[in-house]
Amino acid sequence: MRNIIFIFLCVISLQIYAQEPQLAFQYFRNGEYEKAASIYKTLHEKHSYNTTYLNYLIDCYHQLENFEDINIIINKQLKTFTNQEYLYVELGYSYQLQHKKEKADEFYQKALKSIEKNPNSSYLVGKTFQDNHLLDYAILVYKKGMQLNPTTNYNFQIAFIYGEKGEIKNMFSTYLDLILSGENYISTAKNYIGKFISEDPVNNYNVSLKRLLLKRLQNNPQNSWNELLSWLFMQQKEYNKAFVQEKALFKRNSSNLKNIIDIGKISFNDKAYQNSKNCFNYILENTNHLETKLVAKLYLLEIDMKTNTSIDAIDFKFQEIFNQYGKSVNTVNIQAIYAEFLAFKKNDSKAAIAVLKKALKLPINQFQKGHLKTKLADILVFANKFSSALIYYTQVQNNLKNYTIGQTARFKIAQTSYFKGDFKWAQSQLKVLKNSTSQLIANDALDLNLLITDNAVNDSLKIALKTYAIADLLSYQNKNNQAIDTLQVILNTYKGHPIEDEALFKQAQLFEKTSQYINAENNYLQLIKIDKDDILADDAHYYLAELYLYKLNNIEKAKEYYQKIIFEYPSSIYLVDARKKFRKLRDNDIN
Repeated sequence: MRNIIFIFLCVISLQIYAQEPQLAFQYFRNGEYEKAASIYKTLHEKHSYNTTYLNYLIDCYHQLENFEDINIIINKQLKTFTNQEYLYVELGYSYQLQHKKEKADEFYQKALKSIEKNPNSSYLVGKTFQDNHLLDYAILVYKKGMQLNPTTNYNFQIAFIYGEKGEIKNMFSTYLDLILSGENYISTAKNYIGKFISEDPVNNYNVSLKRLLLKRLQNNPQNSWNELLSWLFMQQKEYNKAFVQEKALFKRNSSNLKNIIDIGKISFNDKAYQNSKNCFNYILENTNHLETKLVAKLYLLEIDMKTNTSIDAIDFKFQEIFNQYGKSVNTVNIQAIYAEFLAFKKNDSKAAIAVLKKALKLPINQFQKGHLKTKLADILVFANKFSSALIYYTQVQNNLKNYTIGQTARFKIAQTSYFKGDFKWAQSQLKVLKNSTSQLIANDALDLNLLITDNAVNDSLKIALKTYAIADLLSYQNKNNQAIDTLQVILNTYKGHPIEDEALFKQAQLFEKTSQYINAENNYLQLIKIDKDDILADDAHYYLAELYLYKLNNIEKAKEYYQKIIFEYPSSIYLVDARKKFRKLRDNDIN
């Protein structure tokens, strides 16, 4: 019985002991410094070797302005533990809070001298200065510590402090010093540098970093500087300049084309087709790897399809690839693109469907099957075979529901139902997708759901929305003139209806697609006139500016609408691009 009581008392004691630090910290975090100090004092007296309790006790006394007790406990601690000379910083800071600058400086100097005897204490002394916001002293200590012990590296700490001080150029330079000491620091440096740069190449921080890198590349050429320049240019969407840097890297080490492939893909996705083409042509010239060659050829074909290359020329290139590499597992992705080309460019959906059904018989994995079935369903929608399309989309969604391709299929089920006018079923699918792991799918689902919700109000039969969905489908099927006419029916019949702005914008986009630029301009202006705070207003401003710049050759008007985005729509997704283009146009005027 005695043993049981003894064990019980021990357990209770251990629980109380474990709870004391937690309680003290809770008081400290809540700003109840007297209560926290009382517990931390007891803990420090019991465990004087534990610097955590001591540091919290000092912090409590600082908050309570109990400077006399700080003096007592620090001096006592230094007598017992002579190597804890970082405490001179705390003592100096205590005097600084009392506005006794000379006395504070005296102890700061003692802390600085202490690292001469023990360079290994540099980190602790520097961090104590840093924690007390004595940043210049912290930098001094870290730099001195590296001088005294060249095996240490405090550049990361120094760079972080420069960032706190707003000395961004010094921060950049120190991160570059960090990389100079070891290329394994590149990823870390990018993460921190990335917080200060933007897409805007004339942003002061971007310019500063570029100059530092070019200077280092000139004075001390090494791969890291090319890699960082390439990364910076990619952030600025200056893909051609990034390509130049990656070519320089490849010439020094011709074992890896991955970065050039990545630039080519990103350029393609951002519609920088000429640079993408340059990248993939370079890849073809510099590799014998079959898979890499086929990826390059695939993108070059897609670029041709996006840039109005003649249909016969594109078809000839496809046949060249199939003659050389066959219609096998290796070329399954090219076969999928060929099917899209047949349907959407040659308007031969029957041949496209045959290509995909034949490809599905190849010994491919479930993801490749999912990809082909999705493409097949897309073409079936194009051919107005909705029921067959929904069967294939549903198969992909069921078989690969936990993957992005499965979520894409679910979105396409919703989109197809929307085309058919079955808005209730479409929304049931879209609601599931609002939590999609793919942000792009989640955004698309949200946009379509809002389109249906906003335009079904006060229209029990949803006739306006059904007409708009028909126009949307016609646009998907490349029946652009029919889509334009259908949208015009909406604009004539449903003036003042919530769908009017959507119809104006969609029609404007189709006018651009069919080179009816004046009509597009009129639509954008009309949309802005209806409501300049409309959800599509910033889109209208941006596309109008682009229209003036690239099609109507009206630079002043382009500047006007880019400027309106900058000042009237500061949260717009087009802000960065609008600012960049406005500055470029303005600078051209000045020059």
